[in-house]
Amino acid sequence: MNRIIFYFQLAFEGVTSNTLRTILTALGIVFGVAAVIAMLAIGNGAKQSILEQMKLIGTNNIVIKSVILEEGEGGEETANTGQQNPTNGETGKRPWSPGLTLEDVKAIKKVLPNIDRISPEIVLPTNLVQASKTRKAKVVGVSNAFFELNNLTLADGKMFHHKHMEGGKPVCIIGQNVRKRFFPETDPIGQYIKCGTAWMKIIGLLEKRTASKKSLENLGIRDYNSDVYIPVKTSLLRIKDRARVTNNDIQRNERDDDEVEDNYHQLDKMVIRVTDSDQLKVSAEVIAKMLKRRHKDLVDFEVEVPELLLEQQQKTQDMFNLVLAVIAGISLLVGGIGIMNIMLASVLERIKEIGIRRSLGATVTDIQLQFLFEAVIISLLGGLLGIVIGVLSANFIAESAEIPTVVSFASIILSFGVAAVVGLVFGFFPARKAARQDPIKALRTD
Repeated sequence: MNRIIFYFQLAFEGVTSNTLRTILTALGIVFGVAAVIAMLAIGNGAKQSILEQMKLIGTNNIVIKSVILEEGEGGEETANTGQQNPTNGETGKRPWSPGLTLEDVKAIKKVLPNIDRISPEIVLPTNLVQASKTRKAKVVGVSNAFFELNNLTLADGKMFHHKHMEGGKPVCIIGQNVRKRFFPETDPIGQYIKCGTAWMKIIGLLEKRTASKKSLENLGIRDYNSDVYIPVKTSLLRIKDRARVTNNDIQRNERDDDEVEDNYHQLDKMVIRVTDSDQLKVSAEVIAKMLKRRHKDLVDFEVEVPELLLEQQQKTQDMFNLVLAVIAGISLLVGGIGIMNIMLASVLERIKEIGIRRSLGATVTDIQLQFLFEAVIISLLGGLLGIVIGVLSANFIAESAEIPTVVSFASIILSFGVAAVVGLVFGFFPARKAARQDPIKALRTD
């Protein structure tokens, strides 16, 4: 151990005797290690973001969203085929379709045997009123499957009972932001809140869901903390059923009233979870064909498979990380070659020193370890500086480019280990050459 410490001291003296040359030699290692740190930080950040989004949408889910057809627009055009229904286009009238309804939900359950859960959603903007306080919000008609599919749990209270679901009872579950606005210091369970023109009894309070704004925007989902959730039947019976045509609607349509409701869909969205992830794509295709047939060959809906989209995003990110890894590897290779070249030049400059040490009793192993330790020290110093630059770069990328980055302790250890290995590998040949110098010839060298 004393000899190893002596070798390190000797090598450190050799490295610090020419500081500028040492810094220039280590630059390749510095940038290589910094690239590795930044690459792993971007990769870890992307992975964490994907996992966060996966948690928000759940797994094995198919999302069907309603699309409002404009006047003069054909269903085939909505399906991005580039074709337009000539009859509808000539008359300028919007093609008729029943839209997404609860009947579609029943039909999907009946046709597809691999359905695990299905959650219809009705989103209605409204005003919330409670004890002289008011706030604009969204009332969402859902079933209990909604909370399971979106990984939402209750902080207090209870879920909807089947009597609530079938009977259209005036009950609701609120998010944490609603509780914060209307019940900051009291227990909301058992109290009432007015949603539009209907009073709802609060029976549950959601656990706060923390998610980045970017993740919510990417997935096209709302902030679950700010909504009020009521049973689907309650939404249709007590607030609004867009699929129901009233006499007032007919009279407004005859007058060409601008206030006619454009959204003819009873449901805004439905989320379907299949039992097997391998059947996601096939199930989505079957559902799309079935809905098109039920909607009079009009494609007034969108079918998305978020998990497949996230997998594609992950593949793209992996390819990006591979490119970064290649760049980092090239930087480390160039840094290693630089160390080897400088160490070879150092051997030629210090031939006389080698001869004197050999004449004083230093063995071949002593000389070899001295130069090898010098190469390792240069690599380690470059690795330390590279780690600092890499961490700063990762933070800079996160702030400037708004790309999530996560610097892990494992990536720092890996980078430091890579730097040490580079020093050993590329320092071995110069050290071996120094150790093989003939001491007699070395002493004669000026």
